[in-house]
This record gives sequence, C-alpha cells and structure tokens, in this order.
Amino acid sequence: MNAPEFQRNPQTAATAAASDRLATIAAGEVVPTEIHDEVLAEEPLITIDGFNLSYGPKQVLFDIGMPIPRGKVTALIGPSGCGKSTLLRSVNRMNDLIDTVSVSGRIALSGDDVYGKGVDVIELRRRMGMVFQKSNPFPMSIRENVVYALRINGERNRAVLDAVCEKALRGAALWDEVKDRLDESALGMSGGQQQRLCIARAIAAEPEVLLMDEPCSALDPIATTRVEELILRLRGDYTVLIVTHNMQQASRVSDYTAFMYLGQVVEYGPTAQLFTNPHLRETEDYITGRFG
Repeated sequence: MNAPEFQRNPQTAATAAASDRLATIAAGEVVPTEIHDEVLAEEPLITIDGFNLSYGPKQVLFDIGMPIPRGKVTALIGPSGCGKSTLLRSVNRMNDLIDTVSVSGRIALSGDDVYGKGVDVIELRRRMGMVFQKSNPFPMSIRENVVYALRINGERNRAVLDAVCEKALRGAALWDEVKDRLDESALGMSGGQQQRLCIARAIAAEPEVLLMDEPCSALDPIATTRVEELILRLRGDYTVLIVTHNMQQASRVSDYTAFMYLGQVVEYGPTAQLFTNPHLRETEDYITGRFG
C-alpha cells in the first residue's frame, strides 16, 4: 500500500482568520488537518490514515490522518471530550472492549495494519505499553509487578527476571528508591512511585511505543515533575503518544503536538511552533485560553 497523502491546508494565517474551522466542525463538517512540514519530514512509527470511530450511531472520531514520529514524544491536546483518549485507545484497540464500537480507515504500526484481518490483538498490545490516568499496580510485590509480562509469557529464569526488573526500574528512574524492598507490596508505594512502577512494567516488555493517557492528572506537583522528567529520558528509546489536559505539560515534554476539537485534528506540528506561532487562528485561540 502506498504511503498515505496526509491532508494539508495551504491557507495562510490571514485567510484562516476569515473562516472559523471550529464552527464548521461543530456544524458536523470535516475540515482538512493543518499538518506542518516538520511532522511530514519525520519517519513515522505509527501511521493513522482516514480513521473514523463510532459508538453505535454516534461518531466520535472523524477522518483522522496523522503520522506519529518514531522516537519522539507526541502530545494530544484539546477540550474535554474532544476524542483524545478515544484516539489513543484506538491505537492498541482497547476500544474493542466496547460492544457498540465500529471503525473505518487505517492505523499501522511499523507498517502492520492494526485493524487488519487476523491480527493477534494480544500480540499487538505487547508491542505497545499502556499507562493509564490512575496508577494501577497489581496487588503483588514490586518485583512481580515489573516482570509480570515476562511471567505470563513463560519466563522462569530468575537471573533473566532479575536483570529485566533492574533494567526497567532504572529506566523508570525508580531503582534507587526501591532496590532494597523489591519483595514488598507495590500497594505500599506513594502515588508517584506507583505511576513510575506502571511505566517500568510497561517498558519491561520492550514495547515499540508507550501510550500514556493523562499519566499525571492524579499526581501532586512533585510527582508530576518526576514523571515528566522520566518521559524526557524515555524519548528516543521509545515512541511516546501522550494525552494531556495540561497544555503546559505538553509544552514541557513533547516534540510534537496535535490540537483536537470535537473528534477532529485541527492542527499538528512541532510543539514549540504550535505554542508560539501556530498556523491557524483557532489553535492560537485555544492555546491562549480564548476558549476551551
């Protein structure tokens, strides 16, 4: 299959000011996504092309087309209910758990069609680590939390498990804090430590991508800083797609940002440019707090 030709809107800022894309979207029409050249110049790990999703008769994602650059952090921002988490969960097919869901279009991971016939969804999810809004450590030891994926895959070699545990905890900047209590319950850790433990558990399986759904929304400022520092450390080793309601967080941790509104991607470009000099007036209005 040929690479998708992502829609790009050639309008200048002046002509964009004459039309209100957000009103057009609210009226139920699909508008072309403004994708910056810098995004298109990157090598994508994930390719989303013409993707639509509905819950029963209600469509919630409309003609999403965007490449997710390999080894970079991409943030999804937008008002509550705009489809950010739905899009994130579409990448690893977590929305399949909802009986009424239907999709069309294509999402590819390293060229493999995520929604293709015969896809092993369990294997697909092994290729993608998932970190949720609320930390969800298992009621077992810190060690067993980290190596859980290896255990269920049949790994029993203690030396292998210990090596993976240490590597993942170091990768999650947690090793020095817990190395002397690996056999204690993970439920006794602080909230911020639990979230970093969940990240360690995700990277222990050596995924190609990390999906993060508002990973800091339940954390205090200090714990949030630690997780943000960790995301910056993981950049390059992993491709990270993160949903955040906090625009300042997106500006701190991401290389690229996509602004979503009512199930559509309005503008998608380098984070620094999107936050300081976006192509579209509508993006500037949202970034500066004029709406949303």
